[in-house]
Amino acid sequence: MPAGIVQTNRAFAHNNAWANHRLLAACAKLSQSEFEAARAGFFPSVQRTLNHIYVIDLFYIDALEGGWLGPRAWENEVPFPSLSELKPAQAAMDKRLIAVCDALTPELLNVPVRVNRDTNVQTERRDRLLMHLFQHQIHHRGQAHAMLSETNIAPPQLDEFFAEGEAPLRAAEFAELGWSENSVWRP
Repeated sequence: MPAGIVQTNRAFAHNNAWANHRLLAACAKLSQSEFEAARAGFFPSVQRTLNHIYVIDLFYIDALEGGWLGPRAWENEVPFPSLSELKPAQAAMDKRLIAVCDALTPELLNVPVRVNRDTNVQTERRDRLLMHLFQHQIHHRGQAHAMLSETNIAPPQLDEFFAEGEAPLRAAEFAELGWSENSVWRP
């Protein structure tokens, strides 16, 4: 039976958390100076790129939860200067996104979300807002991944959520996240 759009969004939320977990674990091997070092990318360092992912997650996830935080989300562009601060904050944000997606129903996907843009209110269908958020995360994670390749730390595999041959590694990482394949793919 093909997965419905609700299950697909749940899978995207889990994949997002897993990719963040893998990328941040690899980046944790960087020294603070390597984390902050100037690199080629839209944001000029791994630190600023990963913090950007967090603040935009905060902006949109707050809106998806019915909040009104708006642009205050990025008043501090680097709320977590070190990876030891950022990693648990991003994990908590990823759990919030999973909870949003776990609460989805086919009907709720079409319900508009009000996004506080400060000078105006953007109204966006929930499914479209989720697609935008997932695309944003993938886009900037790719940039951080490329920046990591400029260091002596090997960038982790991020694009094969359930790759054949990775079952033991996946099981260990899922256990760290408190998941199983059954919990991710439950109906």
